[in-house]
Amino acid sequence: MPDFTDQLGHLFQFEETPKRIVSLVPSQTELLYDLGLEQEIVGITKFCVHPFHLKSTKKIVGGTKKVHIEKIRLLQPDMIICNKEENTLEIVEALRDIAPVWVTNIVTLEDNLEMIRQFGALFNRRTEARKWIDKINFAQREFQQFVMGRPIRKVAYFIWKDPWMVAGNDNFIDEMLQLNGFTNIYANKGRYPEVHIQKLRIQGDPEIVFLSSEPYPFKEEDAFEVGRFTHHAKVVFVDGEMFSWYGSRVLKSFAYFRQLQNRIGD
Repeated sequence: MPDFTDQLGHLFQFEETPKRIVSLVPSQTELLYDLGLEQEIVGITKFCVHPFHLKSTKKIVGGTKKVHIEKIRLLQPDMIICNKEENTLEIVEALRDIAPVWVTNIVTLEDNLEMIRQFGALFNRRTEARKWIDKINFAQREFQQFVMGRPIRKVAYFIWKDPWMVAGNDNFIDEMLQLNGFTNIYANKGRYPEVHIQKLRIQGDPEIVFLSSEPYPFKEEDAFEVGRFTHHAKVVFVDGEMFSWYGSRVLKSFAYFRQLQNRIGD
């Protein structure tokens, strides 16, 4: 087989196509399934909720930040799928003693398409990968036409409370905000900065504040609290998966973003 290189530049050589896969990234588990690799998946995290039935048919090996190394070892995988942001370097290094560890690094939509291409080649699902890439490209072009000419909105995208944290730059959430024509007021503050909501006005005074459904379960009282420190910004609860999950879920995000744009209005 040819050589393969992951998105961190690590080189891999396989005598045959990997057949036993442990996936430690929920969105990538969904992608593997959508590429027709359900039978090859042997281990997943407790956060791998799409498709839902995998939680009852595959071995749960922990979360994304804390895994059970021995459970993974007993599965005898010949490939472990990780992500630079989702999984720690310590986890990746520990797992290399068990099997090859493929690490993805997704910041842009093009990074996502490249991951799909790589999985298609790596797992001998090139035709399936090509179909997903074509569908995503088509849907993205249609959505870009849809948002063309809409006003640019200043936004803040919150992901956590106590401390309050937002999506900054150099991450997939910011890429999806830009796709929607939003200007992230925290784009110059690092990847996931802590912020003081009392300073929202002087830090950019967003027109819209997004409260993500994950990883923190924001409530109505949180929306009220944040809104107090803006000049009448619209506070909107959003589906975090649509902004932060890559892989095949991106295709669903475009339809969701159309609905979101209509909710926000002109």
